[in-house]
Amino acid sequence: MAAATVSRRNFHLLSLFCLLSVAASDELQTLLSIKAAFLDSNARVFDSWESSTPVCSFSGITCDSNGFVKEIELSNRNLTGLLPLSSICQLKSLEKLSLGFNNLYGRVTQDLNDCVSLTYLDLGNNVFSGSFPEVSSLSGLVSLYANNSGFSGTFPWNSLKNMTNLQVLSLGDNPFDRTPFPSVILNLTKLNWLYMSNCSIEGEIPEEIGNLGELIELELSQNYITGEIPRGITKLKKLWQLELYLNDLTGELPPGLGNLTNLEYFDASTNRLYGNLSEIRFLNKLKSLQLFQNQFSGEVPAEVGEFKNLVNLSLYENKLTGQLPQKLGSWAEFIFIDVSENFLSGPIPPDMCKKGTMWKLLMLQNNFTGEIPGSYANCTTLIRFRVSKNRLSGQVPGGIWGLPNAELIDLAENDFEGPITSDIGKAKSLAHLYLEKNRFSGELPSQIGNEFSGPIPDSLGSCHAINDINMAQNTFSGPIPASLGSLPTLNFLNLSRNQLSGPIPGTLSSLRLNLLDLSNNRLTGPIPETLWSEAYNGSFSGNAGLCSEKIRGFRRCSPQSNTPQHLHMVLILLMVATVALLVSLAGFCYLKKKGERIGERSLKEDSWDVKSFHVLTFTEDEILDSIKQENLIGKGGSGNVYRVAVGNHKELAVKHIWHSDDYGGRKKMGSSTPILARRGTKSREFEAEVQTLSSIRHINVVKLYCSISSEDSSLLVPVIHRDVKSSNILLDEELKPRIADFGLAKIVQANSSKESTQIIAGTHGYIAPEYAYTNKVNEKSDVYSFGVVLMELVTGKRPIEPDFGENKDIVDWASHIKAYNENCGTNAGGSSALALSQHCC
Repeated sequence: MAAATVSRRNFHLLSLFCLLSVAASDELQTLLSIKAAFLDSNARVFDSWESSTPVCSFSGITCDSNGFVKEIELSNRNLTGLLPLSSICQLKSLEKLSLGFNNLYGRVTQDLNDCVSLTYLDLGNNVFSGSFPEVSSLSGLVSLYANNSGFSGTFPWNSLKNMTNLQVLSLGDNPFDRTPFPSVILNLTKLNWLYMSNCSIEGEIPEEIGNLGELIELELSQNYITGEIPRGITKLKKLWQLELYLNDLTGELPPGLGNLTNLEYFDASTNRLYGNLSEIRFLNKLKSLQLFQNQFSGEVPAEVGEFKNLVNLSLYENKLTGQLPQKLGSWAEFIFIDVSENFLSGPIPPDMCKKGTMWKLLMLQNNFTGEIPGSYANCTTLIRFRVSKNRLSGQVPGGIWGLPNAELIDLAENDFEGPITSDIGKAKSLAHLYLEKNRFSGELPSQIGNEFSGPIPDSLGSCHAINDINMAQNTFSGPIPASLGSLPTLNFLNLSRNQLSGPIPGTLSSLRLNLLDLSNNRLTGPIPETLWSEAYNGSFSGNAGLCSEKIRGFRRCSPQSNTPQHLHMVLILLMVATVALLVSLAGFCYLKKKGERIGERSLKEDSWDVKSFHVLTFTEDEILDSIKQENLIGKGGSGNVYRVAVGNHKELAVKHIWHSDDYGGRKKMGSSTPILARRGTKSREFEAEVQTLSSIRHINVVKLYCSISSEDSSLLVPVIHRDVKSSNILLDEELKPRIADFGLAKIVQANSSKESTQIIAGTHGYIAPEYAYTNKVNEKSDVYSFGVVLMELVTGKRPIEPDFGENKDIVDWASHIKAYNENCGTNAGGSSALALSQHCC
């Protein structure tokens, strides 16, 4: 009897061992199939995933006590590929699946429902497409991350109904369909982290938000939320961060907001809120307070000056009055203040840089009075110091001029007096200094200038993208390099106050300069006839050795001095024309011969890389088959624009960018077959444009459907929102592609940063004039810039031309014409369009 019992027990143990061995073998094969799915990944994490290695020793794998896979942690491992959920969900003991911050793409399939044991799921920060699957079977989830992963369509909110243990829900930064605040969320009372910014939530925030009493993080910014901030929010006493910016909220801050005494980060900027800030005085744990671009009024509560943790205060573009608390920023390692464009008065708080950590002090366009506190002379960490358009007076502390890290010092339009001291020689990072409309006196310190010497290098002429050369007030010597005449985009050339000698190169005649200043040098010989223009008056003064037949103030040139240069110019022009003709003929013959060899290859022979940013309702072949000469509707600096009609009654304007000037990858331009061929690497220009258009979130910039790239060329397919059947476009067909090809995204990219002066310096002529004194840009700046584009298209002129006069642009020119033509809006031809474009600016 006892022997039989022992035998049965041994049999059961043996059976269990066999089952566990089989299960372990199955999990090994499952993990190896997951590895195979990510074969294209540049990841070392799979080096240990070998059949000879125990599964529980695989990198990123955690097993339970029975040896079954419990966790897969592969976030931020450079994974690329489709998500193999059919394999992953065979791991029946899997509780954690973490794949965030990778490059996973394609659709997330319904197979996810088979991972029924999951409590933690992270698919965030990938590049998936399509909608998020219905996952009601994952009722045990505690954390769900799917933010910033390209999901679109309607999110399956009802899937969350049974996830009563859910604590973290992160779905922001996905282009879902617009939807009211989901009521199902209001019943998830264990939530402590809710991230739903930039995911198309509309309507009002429900009062029942107060049911989520465990919340410490609530982010609803960059949506379409309207109405007032509900009083229910004031019940969330554990709240640590509240983000509501970039919505359409109205009304006052709700009574009881001061109950949120644990709040450290509060941002309700760029809404339409109004009223006073009295509720803020109770939030004494705040580290960052941002309420800019609203309509708040009244005074900044005195209690804010006692906030011991505050390091960031941004209240610009409101209607605030009164004085700032004088102890403001004196307690913590204060970093940033921007209270510009209010009606604040009184003295500047003196101790905001007490801890020596302040980066930016921006207080322009208020009514501040008194002197600049001397304490800021020792604030060596300051990068931007802007107090213009106030009522400040007295002398500027010497150390302010010499702040070593300051890139911008703006003291304009005050009542400052006294000298600019020699301390400015210590300001090694200074790029912008605004001092106008004050009462400064004395000499300009010599430290402001440079002391470069020697010849100007001839190699400067190879910098073909340069548009501004200012080398004034140095000690450069020798001749002006003739190579400067070959810079095609040069607009400004200032070589004044140096020791340059020799003749003015005739090659400068080929430039279209808005400013030319060669004054106060040692130049000799005749001034080239093509530079005899009123626009250049004063450009040559201070050069006793120059002569001219027509420019007053210069001696006449003798025949001996004039004729050789004239003949020299003729010979140069003849040689250049001859070489250009020979090169053109050789290039034409080469391209023609190579094009004949290429023949009429079909697109179907080639392979293309398609990267989508929205759900596509058309195929790759529909786009490729339409890129042919008969569909060409416009040309630009970097490629052509083609009309493409797809099967869902949509008409697209597709931009075609060549990666090189090689003709080998193109089709014959006279052919009616597709022009494209071969697959390979993308150009930097194309990648930059894709990066810009796919990352900018801006009301004035089109988004991309997709990009299609090969070795020789690439395509951009934007979202135009145009229906072929119901289209009623006012612009004619020739005008539209030129506007599209202009690259409005680049203007908006510059305008989207409030302080991005380096980017804006690439877009001279398109920037709104108020930027010069505010260094702030907004949506109106985009309107101005686009208006300049319209003027270009209507008039055929560039934004800046010498014909407009010194320091004049196309807007000034158009205004001048309007003054002489009061009835321009009713005249024939382009006058009404010109008036319209000017009004648009």
